[in-house]
Amino acid sequence: MQVALNYPQVTVVSPCGTINAANALEFERDLTKALTEDETSILLVDLNQVESLDSAGLMALVSALKLAQNLSKGFSLCSVSPSLKIIFELTQLDRVFEIHESKAAFEASCLNLNQRLVLA
Repeated sequence: MQVALNYPQVTVVSPCGTINAANALEFERDLTKALTEDETSILLVDLNQVESLDSAGLMALVSALKLAQNLSKGFSLCSVSPSLKIIFELTQLDRVFEIHESKAAFEASCLNLNQRLVLA
């Protein structure tokens, strides 16, 4: 018996420093560019190196999530620090975004999803 695994093409964007009104538009453009590439089926935003995020940064993430949904592509966040996690919780965006503890947790989630699809 042969089992074919269809792994999605994951693109990882890893911003660093501060995402605020001064650079949020550029950040949103980077996310949009990554999402509109044909090879990308899931965009993972690794926030490990992000120190702070303001409302403009949040809006860039929300805009990218909406675009991903319109394009039927996946969109996830990972490695959200405790200080950033508070922002997502206060705005209740933690209920909107798929947030993983780390890249490894994201990869495990993808692997589990593929196994479930094969077994179904």
